[in-house]
Amino acid sequence: MYTVPDLLEVNAKSRIFRDKNKLLIIGKCIELEHPEILKQFIDDNYGVLGLCPEAVHVNMAGFKLIGILARGSFEEVSVLTVDGSMHCIQLHWMLEEVFKAMNLNGKIKRRHFIIYKGELKEVSARDVKISRFMYKVNSLASKLNYEKAICAIDEEVSS
Repeated sequence: MYTVPDLLEVNAKSRIFRDKNKLLIIGKCIELEHPEILKQFIDDNYGVLGLCPEAVHVNMAGFKLIGILARGSFEEVSVLTVDGSMHCIQLHWMLEEVFKAMNLNGKIKRRHFIIYKGELKEVSARDVKISRFMYKVNSLASKLNYEKAICAIDEEVSS
């Protein structure tokens, strides 16, 4: 069913991405649900690996990514998931944690992409970090008029 290689099933110096300078980790469902968006990254010469965080603990994925980054020389590492998935958001948090653990800030570019209502959007590393902390999200929503913010989110989710 899937053709994109699984992050956990490839060698840390695999030929799939050995000669690439950009690496993309996708939520596995992207391949079937949004192939046209995935094709944009493939056409842009990304090495692509997939993972389903519903099936695999994010710690395993992060440790594998550390092994890949320690052995490769990438200019960019990115994550692409669907927006709103309680599982896929972990891939974004994982990338931030790997960059922190390996002290890669400023050494390799990292990017976070989501698919929202069928459209590709980029999200900042700052916003990914904020999303990990419910208090920060709550504080921001309160400043924006909490009730109005919740209604806007509810409308977006239900449409």
